[in-house]
Amino acid sequence: MMDKTSIFDVAALRQELILITLNEVISSLEKKGYKAENQLVGYLLTGDVAYISNYENAREKIKSLKREEILLALINSYEGK
Repeated sequence: MMDKTSIFDVAALRQELILITLNEVISSLEKKGYKAENQLVGYLLTGDVAYISNYENAREKIKSLKREEILLALINSYEGK
């Protein structure tokens, strides 16, 4: 039995979920022969989900995230946060 209180950082967990989802979307795009970076940039700049393939449910996965959240997670990851 544990006698310590566990502390969860909800923001960190959300960021991890976003990055995992992005990796899944990137993998799906690459499997379909797309250059994933170009597709993601197109989506992030325009909000048009047509940039993301339906393959392996990638479009629904990306739509489950807010574009602002994606950008923030990418910046935080780049900065090592």
